[in-house]
Amino acid sequence: MAGGFGADGGDNLIQVTGIVLSASPVGEYDKRVVILTRERGKLHAFARGARRQNSPLIAGIRPFCFGTFTLYEGRSSYTLKQLSITNYFEEVTSSVEYVYLGYYFLEFADYYSRENGDEFSTLKLLYQALRALPKESLDNRLVRLVYELRMMAMNGDFDGSLFALLSGTARYAVDFIINTPVEKLFTFALSEPVLEELLKAAAKNKARYITRSFKSEEVLNSINIIVS
Repeated sequence: MAGGFGADGGDNLIQVTGIVLSASPVGEYDKRVVILTRERGKLHAFARGARRQNSPLIAGIRPFCFGTFTLYEGRSSYTLKQLSITNYFEEVTSSVEYVYLGYYFLEFADYYSRENGDEFSTLKLLYQALRALPKESLDNRLVRLVYELRMMAMNGDFDGSLFALLSGTARYAVDFIINTPVEKLFTFALSEPVLEELLKAAAKNKARYITRSFKSEEVLNSINIIVS
């Protein structure tokens, strides 16, 4: 984390690496963004004038934008000053088939992440899941399953008894999902019977721990795209 940028905020300027989870309009020209960062967990920031056509911030304050963000840290809020985007996840955002599931991944990460927490693992998992989403070699039902189970296990929302009576292949897959390094996580395939077996068990696990609804998941259900 970098500080001490000199003029225009001095030691109150920080630089973080992260991904935009959501963005909403504020007033006539501003935006409020939620960024999942490596250094400070989830943070909320104001992007002043970001809705003006000539704003240098306009291209990087959309959901899915990953890069570095320079912010002024005020007493009760952050103000976005500069950004450098290295991945827009265009393969995800340009496809109806992928984008709503991508929004669900963002919303799921927002649900579990906390301000000023250590969210490096959450950021890595989200990044790798978004990279895996448009790969034709992967079943998106499996990508979603892996993402949900790993995220829930990382946050203590995992009931092993729901998976104990599954087939040997399914149990092995669960162990792989929970314990494999994130960089190697989205690298396998399952037969349809085993995938269906895991999807049912994972749905029960999710229903046990998560009672709130996700807007993006409601959209997925309504348009019947890639629903597990």
